[in-house]
Amino acid sequence: MQGADAAAVADALDSGDPLPGTGGFAGDVDGTLVRDVLGRYPLFVERDVAEEGRLGHDQWGHDPAALEDPRSFPAGHVRDGDGTRRRFTLPSPDPFPDRETAVEAVQAAVETSVDAVDTDGLAIAFSGGVDSALLAARLDAPLYVAGFPDSHDVEAARSAADLLGTDVRVAELTHDAIERAVPEIARATGRVNAMDVQIALPLYLAAERVAADGFDRLALGQGADELFGGYAKVAKAPEDPRVDADTVRGAQREVVATLPDQLERDVLALRAAGVEPVTPLLHDRVVGAALRLDGDLLVDGETRKVALRAAARESLPDEIADRDKKAAQYGSLAARELDRLARQAGYKRRMDNHVTKYIEALIE
Repeated sequence: MQGADAAAVADALDSGDPLPGTGGFAGDVDGTLVRDVLGRYPLFVERDVAEEGRLGHDQWGHDPAALEDPRSFPAGHVRDGDGTRRRFTLPSPDPFPDRETAVEAVQAAVETSVDAVDTDGLAIAFSGGVDSALLAARLDAPLYVAGFPDSHDVEAARSAADLLGTDVRVAELTHDAIERAVPEIARATGRVNAMDVQIALPLYLAAERVAADGFDRLALGQGADELFGGYAKVAKAPEDPRVDADTVRGAQREVVATLPDQLERDVLALRAAGVEPVTPLLHDRVVGAALRLDGDLLVDGETRKVALRAAARESLPDEIADRDKKAAQYGSLAARELDRLARQAGYKRRMDNHVTKYIEALIE
């Protein structure tokens, strides 16, 4: 069992509580396979095994490379002698009664979860935004950012580190590093589509530098954008065609449902680079608080992650608490430069999926 004590997972299975106070889990409990409701730890089974009966130890695992034909085991599900079925579903709690109560609850959940992180062997992935800055302000661990020298993320991380009175180590991206890393990421994650590889690139290359410097755990602010309303498509609901929901709160739940697929990719990429991810903002207590936020505490006008920013002011200067950030693949310039490499190799933008085709060529 990864992520939580087997006894705690057994209790959750008995009760059906989807948020039993853990940071996620996946594995076997007394012959029952289980993966938590947000899929915070990867779990795979052989694709062609019969749906009836329990799985043998050679028919499932946490690393898809260890199986002949793996498929992802769905988040929130169990597999026992009766087959595979859903056991956990995210709750739909009523919103907090008022803004003050909501911000206090978010602050308590975030600070408790971050402060509980063991800093032994730990480094922090630091973009200079509010999510990673909360980790940096409350944990005694070195900061790392990945990006090309002129990238937004490198500049933002350095300026935020100055405001926090510390420094940040830069894992400088190069074309050679990208060309080397792309096949490694594709093999580790089993994915070759451009978006997945672009997202994983700065994480993987930062993690490589972290591992080379002697650290084996990497803390990240993952989950904050999904939980607290950090995406433009959530802010613009229901007008944005990228979400089906007709409210901001509904759009929040819609993007939270994408976490299992995203986290699987990121965990596999980081492990392949030599570190274990640590994600305190995805602890059950933080998830539970975020699901109780009303729409105006997620997005208010042009401001996203309203409640999280308000809660962060106890730990961060206003200049950092109020900052917007770019997605890592864009802020690091990894996506731009991977596209440039694809075009230089003859995969022009007029071709369908030209970057994905370039990635497939690198693997071959």
